[in-house]
Amino acid sequence: MGAHAFGSLVRPPPSSTRTLVIVILSLLALSYGGTQASGLTETESLLKFKSSLSHNEAIPNWDPSKPPCTGNSSNWLGVICHHGKVWGLQLENMHLGGKIDIDALSQLPELRTISLKNNNFEGPIPDFRRIIKLRSIYLSNNDFSGDIPDDAFAGMDALRRVILSNNALTGKIPSSLAALPILVEAKLESNQFHGSIPNFQQKPLPAINMANNQLDGPLPPNLKNLNPKFVSGNKGLCGPPLEPCSGDKGGAGTEGSKNKSSSNSIIIALAVLLALVTLMLIVLFLLVCRKKQKGGLSKQESLASQDANQLEETYVPPSEEPKTTSKRSTEPGKLNFVRDDRKVFDLSALLTASAEVLESGNFVSAYKVEIFSKELLVVKRFRQMNKIGREDFHEHIRRMGRLKHPNVLALVAYYYRKEEKLLVFDFVDNGTLASHLHGNRTNKDQGLDWATRLKIIQGVARGLAYLYSELPMLVVPYGYLKSSNVLLDDSYKPLLMDYALLPLINQEQAQNLMVAYKCPEYAKHGRITKKTDVWSLGILILEVLTGRFPTNFLAVGNVKGENLVAWVNDIASDEEKGEDVFDKEMGSPQGGNDEMRKLLKIGFNCCHEDVDVRWSIKDAVEKIEEIQEKS
Repeated sequence: MGAHAFGSLVRPPPSSTRTLVIVILSLLALSYGGTQASGLTETESLLKFKSSLSHNEAIPNWDPSKPPCTGNSSNWLGVICHHGKVWGLQLENMHLGGKIDIDALSQLPELRTISLKNNNFEGPIPDFRRIIKLRSIYLSNNDFSGDIPDDAFAGMDALRRVILSNNALTGKIPSSLAALPILVEAKLESNQFHGSIPNFQQKPLPAINMANNQLDGPLPPNLKNLNPKFVSGNKGLCGPPLEPCSGDKGGAGTEGSKNKSSSNSIIIALAVLLALVTLMLIVLFLLVCRKKQKGGLSKQESLASQDANQLEETYVPPSEEPKTTSKRSTEPGKLNFVRDDRKVFDLSALLTASAEVLESGNFVSAYKVEIFSKELLVVKRFRQMNKIGREDFHEHIRRMGRLKHPNVLALVAYYYRKEEKLLVFDFVDNGTLASHLHGNRTNKDQGLDWATRLKIIQGVARGLAYLYSELPMLVVPYGYLKSSNVLLDDSYKPLLMDYALLPLINQEQAQNLMVAYKCPEYAKHGRITKKTDVWSLGILILEVLTGRFPTNFLAVGNVKGENLVAWVNDIASDEEKGEDVFDKEMGSPQGGNDEMRKLLKIGFNCCHEDVDVRWSIKDAVEKIEEIQEKS
């Protein structure tokens, strides 16, 4: 329906009335001149917000000459975009502090989610009520303190997630939080809340965690089935599922014991009966699903079909854990596994699992999913892969599934649908190389030193060489090598992701988005070569050594390779003049910068503009390994 349908129900006012309305609105505009009526652009609002933060150098590329969003792609670090509008802010692990400028954020009309977790913010929680469309608030692991007003969340009817864990908040849990109509998650653990727990009325009950506070009194009756660990660490709480409150233990003596024993027997019998009925329903459900294979996913297609402005919602975890099986199906509408060493689950379990948005764009969206207890996966949803048929897609993905290398992120499973595809990988918790190079620039203790950066480059080169050897039929075996596609595990071992996708992606989208199509040979001759991925490796080496971000990689559209060549030439010019081009955060190896300069020369040879002069992957890996031996 929308605005057109609504407008058709309202008759326009007479001409004289319309004139009066125009006059009144004009006077109002004049009276509000320069303030909320004129408003700020999204660029101005974000820059105003950034200026209020301390340590805001951790946000390096908020360039006012570029818009924050281009379609669904972000040009600014930490900005999530949807249809050209700022949809979310994800500024995590940046040591940010200072004031959260709600005045500035309130002028982002489509802002839906804010994540500032793992920073250094202090003081009271800001008044988020002014951001009327807000759906998610992530403020965990900061130093927020003080009481939260009881009406802090009043009127925020779109709010679904409130994550405030691991702060120093005091006072009572606001009743307005419990009254939110569509709340699905409230994490308040490890604070200093006291008093009783308000009555959460939502159906189904939100995912609530209030452990390790100073709460007291009986739990509300509708929390009696809550897992006790989510209210543990509150010495004053009582009532189911915790110990009974004083005076609630029932009759005394033998008669009381008999009544309790009888009640327990009835409960056990009912539980057994309920289990049998549940088992019968599950069997019946599986039989019905098999008969509906041709009908596709029907109702459980939510994750693969919902719009980006719905993807931050939390889904209720499945109650039945799938059984392990070695069968690997490639039937239509099925989740297909390519690894035999993983526990199998079905598509419905994946689509109904608890999910967190990691990335949302017009090419790929990514979600962190907890499918089993503490087992995290990443689901990547691609919309630009409908050029390839079902059988060709299955064949290529099975080839990807056979790839096994310490520096290549292994594919776990996939799902095929004509309009979009899902690829499932293991979740790696230490972030990307880009976030470590450019997201924590002010943290001297956690910066990547020379030894770590050399280790990362060596791992990337080995992983890339492995892709060349295992996928010889592909002109470009990777196609998407950049620092944001290199994951780091807890020991800083690099893992390549989003590899070997070029044969699957629609050509127009590939030319606009993939790094391979920004190489000099494509800009000059309209072609890519067997050395195109080596060029990307050279760019990555220079980025790691200098700490400079190749900003043209962010641009979407017909980006000419000469722009990146000029970026390389600038670095080369600095180096030839004897200037120190190396990132100060990585320090120096013993014996001076000779090893660094050798790696810098390797980077130049890898991204040479002339393909005939540019090194092969074999030459590049051999030279990089020599640095390892001599250092």
